[in-house]
Amino acid sequence: MLSCGAIVWRARAAARALPSILHRNYSRKEQRSPWVNPCRPRQLSSDGSTHKLTPPVDMLKQTKERVHTPATLAYAVRRRDPELVGPAAHTPRETKRLSDLDDMEDLRVHVSLALFYRGGDDGVDPAGVIRRALGEALVRYYPLAGRLREAEDGKLVVDCTGEGVLFVEADADVRLAELEAVGLRPPFPCWDQLLFDVEGSSSVLNSPLLLIQVTRLLCGSFIFALRFNHTICDGIGIAQFMNAMAELARGLPSTTVEPVWSRELLEVRDPPAPSFTHRELDQLLEPPPPAGDMVMRSFTFGASDLTAIKKSLLRDTATTFEALAAFLWRARTAALELPPGGTASLVFVTNLRSAAAEMSLPTGYYGNAIVHSTVLVDPAALRGGSLGDAVALVRRAKAAVTAEYVRSMIDEMVLLGRRYLWPANMLVISDARRLGFHRVDFGWGEPVYAGPADAAFGLSFFIAVKDRGGDDAVAVPVVLPRLAMDRFAAEVEKLLNTVKPQLS
Repeated sequence: MLSCGAIVWRARAAARALPSILHRNYSRKEQRSPWVNPCRPRQLSSDGSTHKLTPPVDMLKQTKERVHTPATLAYAVRRRDPELVGPAAHTPRETKRLSDLDDMEDLRVHVSLALFYRGGDDGVDPAGVIRRALGEALVRYYPLAGRLREAEDGKLVVDCTGEGVLFVEADADVRLAELEAVGLRPPFPCWDQLLFDVEGSSSVLNSPLLLIQVTRLLCGSFIFALRFNHTICDGIGIAQFMNAMAELARGLPSTTVEPVWSRELLEVRDPPAPSFTHRELDQLLEPPPPAGDMVMRSFTFGASDLTAIKKSLLRDTATTFEALAAFLWRARTAALELPPGGTASLVFVTNLRSAAAEMSLPTGYYGNAIVHSTVLVDPAALRGGSLGDAVALVRRAKAAVTAEYVRSMIDEMVLLGRRYLWPANMLVISDARRLGFHRVDFGWGEPVYAGPADAAFGLSFFIAVKDRGGDDAVAVPVVLPRLAMDRFAAEVEKLLNTVKPQLS
């Protein structure tokens, strides 16, 4: 159910202008690369060894911290050369069409995930286990081992070449306890080394559809990092593949859920016949603020925060998603100081699998089965109204997503040229709490953190985490210009201080 802002990620990829991976030869050999890249400057001890910079003492002593900012933690990562891992057995050589929902412009991006595992000294190499399971899983999910092409009419297709996906094996001189001490929340310290951007791998076309890096830690724990091409699957789809890998890694003879392609089920109607007015598709494209001015912070909402927000609605019964989405939408609108008379847009990602019978989507479908529910309102009305008013708008947009609405949106987007570009005054929220990442068990138990590793301006995720007391909480990574971030943090505290007294 993941989706993301094409504007930011496409601009980032275009700036790199990397060559096609087809012109590189990635080795299948296990030669260790001699290159070591510490993610930050390290200090040299008198005995010639290096040691890590530790977070401030007051941060470590803090029992509860709502706002997570990047901590000062440095460590070196040694990587082996990237290799291509293909299917472990013969697979069909064919061309498969993506659905018209897969083919939307805003899905032509890469999304990164992070899973942190607590390991021990059992003598079993997680990288070797996962590499073997990856090859076995690709036999069933063989389109993921192919390459994305663009047909003459601009339609995206998968060339099932069996070339494989990129796999990187690495070691980091850090312990999981040190990472937990600074908080397992985006942004992660040295993330660019835990999922290294292999040269030529960032293109949407003609590149591997997956990039996986397994990094062993000093304590026996490890990090599984994955980047996937969003056109090939959504969050539930990639979680299905990862769980298939995990089942094979644990030695199961087959996977619980068999993959289903069936992308023709979400094709445009012939002829296209939009039956709804999709106002969100008519918005003018507004450029985001300069990237150099952006900061990312994660905001953690514990049980007491969420209870207070929901109880402030009095007789209204809202879900956690509805209440928190409306709460953050209002805070962000105020932080950006959007002018009256304009538009403050909230977009949230809706999963079509809940209407699987009506949409005829079979179990095991791993393509994009998501649409965007959109709320448009004047910023002045949003700030001047109550939280309950905003929740009502969110609930109404959720209820509007029917099978006919989905068909209408597909028709409309295809008529517009498969484009759905998001303006800068739009907040997109994707709920990643129940996509299935937390169940991915390669044999070392469930991950201590599982979810998105990044966010972008205008795009945030709801991520299931534990607070410092071990209780369930929701983390929300937010990207804003620096001054707006300060206003946003203050607005969040102000709103919470307003609703919490109502608990008494």
